[in-house]
Formats: sequence, structure tokens, C-alpha cells
Amino acid sequence: MIFMLSDYGLDGPYVGQVEAALARAAPGEERISLFHDLPPFRADLAAYLLPAYSAETQPEGSIFLCVVDPGVGSSRRAIALEADGRWYVGPDNGLFAIVARRAKSTHWWVVSVPGQAASASFHGRDIFAPAAARIARGEMPAAELGDASCEGEDWPDDLAKIVYADRFGNLMTGIRAAMLGQGSTLTLNGRALDRATTFSDVRPGEAFWYENGNGLAEIAVNQGSASVEFKACVGNAVEVLQRGGMGVGE
Repeated sequence: MIFMLSDYGLDGPYVGQVEAALARAAPGEERISLFHDLPPFRADLAAYLLPAYSAETQPEGSIFLCVVDPGVGSSRRAIALEADGRWYVGPDNGLFAIVARRAKSTHWWVVSVPGQAASASFHGRDIFAPAAARIARGEMPAAELGDASCEGEDWPDDLAKIVYADRFGNLMTGIRAAMLGQGSTLTLNGRALDRATTFSDVRPGEAFWYENGNGLAEIAVNQGSASVEFKACVGNAVEVLQRGGMGVGE
């Protein structure tokens, strides 16, 4: 099964072209568009979403075609990561840094460029999709690496920033809720937020934070938009006032 995650968005031709490339190269392989509005150009933020939506929720043997690639066409490598039996294919820009750090077992591979010419600006279609299809067919990438690039090595284990805003205005952080004490408070743009279990635990219009369905600490407003309420967007910092949890970084 091939899962696709990117910052392409659902408007325009890009996702469809990648799906067509996968259909040609791996006919019959099930494909799922999991996440196509990752933070545009921000591999450093998307890296905290990948574990929550892949390694911690999908079965071993899954293949994740991941594209957040502002350096497309540059000298950055195309790589594949095998982490605890799951495969990740995409650019070597730190996108897989947190997945790899949390995995018990990892192997890195260079992805070879297909025989036909690849465009300079659409490696998702021309390099990463064919590589994911080859893995799905049981073929290995070109050459195993000792490690990947150093980018992301100094990133924190959990990131105290907003990494995603959904259509309801809920704001996901890069912090695993399990790393926070039960009584921990999050502060966003100067306002302190207490923890609740779910939306109905607070009054309509009241802001809070909670553990979302994929284990991340998320800021929300019951029947409202946290993005509007806090005038907040992706990349904004969140302050953590810990009570019994573990440290997080910015």
C-alpha cells in the first residue's frame, strides 16, 4: 500500500500526475492520498507530522511517498528510509529526521533517477513516485547509505510550534501529548490554555488544548476557530508550562 503525503494541495494537477505515475509503475497497488496540505516548503514542520500519521498509525510494509521539497532540482539527494519495516521515499532535507530518530531500526538508501529524463521541478512525479513503485514491486533502491544528511539532527524531539492548521481552525503542535503532564498548560500568543479531553468538555466558544486522534497536542475552540481566535498560523511558537511531563523544544 502506498500512502502519499505532500504540500501540493488538492487544487491543480500535481496530485493527479503523481497518482498517474504510480498507476503506471505499480498497477494494482493500492494508493491512498493521506495528507496533501502539509506546511508548504517547511520540511522542518512537516517532519513532526509524519510520525503521527505514518509510523504510529499504519502497518509495517507500508510505503510513504513524501514530498515537501523547496530544494527540488538542487544537489540535495533523493532518498529512501526503511524504519521499523515501513518505507519512506522523498527528499533528503530533514523531512524524515523525526521518523528515523524514533524508530528502533533504520536503513537509508539513495534513490536512483529513472532511465528517462526527470524534470528539474517535479521530482515527486519523476523520481519519488517511480522509486516508491519499485519498492512496492519488491525491488530495492540503488545503494545503501551509512546515514542520511545531518539536517534535522539538532531539531528537538518535540516541537513547541504550530505545525498544521485544519479547515476548522484547529492548530496542531509538534508536541506529543504523552510528553506533557496531565495538568500542563499551553500558552499561545499570551493566552494560557488548560487541557480538556474533548470538545464537549468545555463551553461553546471556549479555547483549550487536547490530545488529538493522532497523539499530538492540539489547540482548539469548541464550535469555533482557534486560528481566528488567536490570530495564529503555522510556525507560531507555543509555550509549555510543564507539570510532571518531559521537556520540549522550539
